Amino acid sequence: MKLSTDKILAKNDGSVGRLILNNPERRNAISLDMWQGIAEAFQEFSGNPKIRCIVMSGAGDKAFASGADISQFKERRSDANAAAEYAKISMAGRKKMLECEKPFIAQIRGFCMGGGLGIALAADIRIASEDSVFGVPAARLSIAYDRLNLGNLVALVGPSKAKEILITAKRYSALEAERMGLVNSCVPIDKLEAEVADITDRISQNAPLSMKASKLTINELMKDDSSFDEDLVDQLTRDCFNSRDYQEGQEAFMNKRPPVFHGKCCLLYTSPSPRDGRLSRMPSSA
Repeated sequence: MKLSTDKILAKNDGSVGRLILNNPERRNAISLDMWQGIAEAFQEFSGNPKIRCIVMSGAGDKAFASGADISQFKERRSDANAAAEYAKISMAGRKKMLECEKPFIAQIRGFCMGGGLGIALAADIRIASEDSVFGVPAARLSIAYDRLNLGNLVALVGPSKAKEILITAKRYSALEAERMGLVNSCVPIDKLEAEVADITDRISQNAPLSMKASKLTINELMKDDSSFDEDLVDQLTRDCFNSRDYQEGQEAFMNKRPPVFHGKCCLLYTSPSPRDGRLSRMPSSA
């Protein structure tokens, strides 16, 4: 896949979209051009129906991502105005990650710090090798960890632990990260790729519309009641039940064979919303 920077490597690997943070000389510290590359890669993966999930990892064995590239701070984040412009550019990349409807897995080895941890927090599943190290050194640099990363951090570990992480600027081992819920699991170094491969294999066999509904509905449940999009959740439910994959799942179960899912909706009929009886048209198949 051709991107605007060689510091982000991306390719289609069967049903898996693979993205590598490729700045090993700086322990994969994230520069502005890398944020642009991340946005481009997620755009491509999201639009490719053959890709069922996305795996992000760091080049080399030292770091997933050690944070923002501090060498750019003097030029790019010299004051509040410059920092705001930096945030605007980086937000475009983060927005693409967060808007991605496909399962996103962070394969973590080595340092996962600051802004690098923020990227991992945007993933749906985080698998770390036992030599990984986590932390947010914002208090050591007199910078504020941004609201988006804070929200994701609090959602995973709770407000008390989040305050500890930020106020102490302490580094945590992979085992500690697993215990507090920061990562899904901590595995031996030589088992990391196999563990992630097992997850991607399972995902490739599952119904895309069902996984999309689960991911987006859980995202909605994390919002407060005033922001909860009930219409979206209703539509996601209808898309599943009115899909060819729903029929395929039943037929495969009855015939005792593995299902073959395609992730397409059918224009079967106009059905009432299960919530309020309004009519809603089903999306047509691609």
